[in-house]
Amino acid sequence: MNAFECLGHDIYAVDAGYVRPLLAAIHLVVENGRVAIVDTGSKDAVERTLDALKILGLTEASVDYVMLTHVHLDHAGGAGQMMQAFPQARLVVHPRGAPHMIDPSRLLAGVTAVYGAAEVVRLYGKILPIEEQRIILATHGSRVDLAGRELLCLDTPGHARHHVCVRDGRSGNIFTGDIFGLSYRELDTDGRQFIFPTTTPVQFDPAAMHASLDLLMGLRPSALYLTHYSEVREVAAKAARLHGLIEKHVSIARSERNAGDERYPRIRAGLVDLLLDEVRRFGCRLSPTRVLELFATDLDLNAQGLVVWLDTQS
Repeated sequence: MNAFECLGHDIYAVDAGYVRPLLAAIHLVVENGRVAIVDTGSKDAVERTLDALKILGLTEASVDYVMLTHVHLDHAGGAGQMMQAFPQARLVVHPRGAPHMIDPSRLLAGVTAVYGAAEVVRLYGKILPIEEQRIILATHGSRVDLAGRELLCLDTPGHARHHVCVRDGRSGNIFTGDIFGLSYRELDTDGRQFIFPTTTPVQFDPAAMHASLDLLMGLRPSALYLTHYSEVREVAAKAARLHGLIEKHVSIARSERNAGDERYPRIRAGLVDLLLDEVRRFGCRLSPTRVLELFATDLDLNAQGLVVWLDTQS
């Protein structure tokens, strides 16, 4: 997959330039010269999006909507800069996420507590606030009209309580943010695509995640567009695999619930074994070392999210 790619149905994937190539995708939906952007990446997002618009013969004045699946900064860190660059655009975001876009100070404080100020600047750049009057609340079932093309917002908790997916009315396909997990193109094997859940802190909820997956599958999409990374097909089989892998994550966490200070490293070690077993089952020919390099941050976050989830259970 390239840094800019047409996925059919006038849907395009743009590499957000976040951390490494093909880690985070920005998606553009184009209809009669009007544009909706789904997720924003972070500090490199605007320049890359403007380059993509230029390739399509469009300008910043063509953008009507910036739509966020949720406000984790690899999805929403570039939103403030995009709203400056696209002055006619409205921001579409879950009601729980909107306050963090209007005033990102709490969001920044939480991320800074985890990564440190210097790393936050390196990864995300400057996080800009967005005027409240430019925000549309993405409640469940709300519809955005892109030049006659319906974009349907679906409340899909499980990864975060402020998570939405967006169903494209023309193709029937869905932009899934993080609720449908991770599918890195480096693991593609014989035309097949690998899938693995993401249980990032602090709002992982397995029951809600299962329900959200069932909601998406009930709409019978032929393809899904993940932020990490872009188009996947054979979605029913992948959904079934995700259900099983979510339960395996939960089982690993529960088995270590009484491990005290050792919970996190033991849960992470269990996730490493799960990931490598799943990669072997899938038939991917990447070395285990390379797989663990690609998933290093995800394994950290999944383990952290499971620890937080265990605390909520007690």
